[in-house]
Amino acid sequence: MITTHTRSRPVTVMAVVLAASLAVPSALAEAQRPRQVVHMDSARAAMLYVSNRFEDHPQADFEAQIAAKARTDSIFEARSKGVMEYRKTSYKSAIDGLEIPVYVYAPLQKNGDRGHAALVWVHGGVHGNWDQNYLPFIKEAVAKGYVVVAPEYRGSTGYGPDLYNAIDYGAKEVDDVLSAYDFLKTMPYVDPERIGVMGWSHGGFITAHLLFRGETPFKAGVAIVPVTNLFQRLSYKGPGYQRSFSTQKEILGLPFERREEYKKRSPYYHVDSLRTPILVHVATNDTDVNFEEAQPLIDALRARKPEFSETKVYVDPTPGPSSGGHTFSRRVNRETLERDDSPEQIDSWNLTWAFLEKWLKPDGR
Repeated sequence: MITTHTRSRPVTVMAVVLAASLAVPSALAEAQRPRQVVHMDSARAAMLYVSNRFEDHPQADFEAQIAAKARTDSIFEARSKGVMEYRKTSYKSAIDGLEIPVYVYAPLQKNGDRGHAALVWVHGGVHGNWDQNYLPFIKEAVAKGYVVVAPEYRGSTGYGPDLYNAIDYGAKEVDDVLSAYDFLKTMPYVDPERIGVMGWSHGGFITAHLLFRGETPFKAGVAIVPVTNLFQRLSYKGPGYQRSFSTQKEILGLPFERREEYKKRSPYYHVDSLRTPILVHVATNDTDVNFEEAQPLIDALRARKPEFSETKVYVDPTPGPSSGGHTFSRRVNRETLERDDSPEQIDSWNLTWAFLEKWLKPDGR
């Protein structure tokens, strides 16, 4: 008899042969067992299918979007008269020269050369756009002395299929917004040393990207209920949501297919590059950027970047009309376009204005 040795106990060749012989009937029995037939549920199969072809990227009613944008612009123009300077223009993105529409709001009376701090305000949404719901907060910012610009970066709606289909979530769109800084520098009454960036949701996502790059021209940023981790987000939201990402021209694949690309596009993985003050507020009852996605970023900032971050978790704040806590700090009466305040909204804005005043000094001091 031949004996071999392992660290635990001797194993005989005869034992190995015996074990193998006993396994054969079991394997044969498994092979001969009738297979269970699973009938295809075509509706569920269609729901679970996620394309990686650009041709399958979700499209929209572009004429309706353009008409809606015209209504929004007319509201801004009418509501700005006598309150603040308003205009709409465009600038070229530094990344590839794409024309980026931009809203501009400024105090009626200027403080002179480099007399004003400024905010680049980033709208949210996958294929979102700047709309009149921002109006009461813009009026507050301008009343405090800020110049505000709101870029309609690639992927935004209201401008037809070309800008819409140029969407590049977490990549070139970030450069589109960064280019707003150079646009602001063309205004003699804006101080380029006092420019911040802010946004909710996807706007917070872009804000975080801009500050987590390490080198940034912005002096501070505010990210409210920001998207943070595309791996978690796409798995949590499922195929319907995944389709908006997997079919983008610069991605064409899901996270398991484009792992490094999705990591690059997720702010959570770049927290260690933060060198600029950021304020982040999240809500535990958020039904869009769920707390399961938000909490790891809060924990990372508190643990690794406490000197650069101010964070607050709002526990079940008064929800907005349709998306839970995701809109807890941007509650607006759609008829009057005035704030529909809750205690949490008041608190969040008090903290936000104090944070921006500290770092941007809108009064010039």
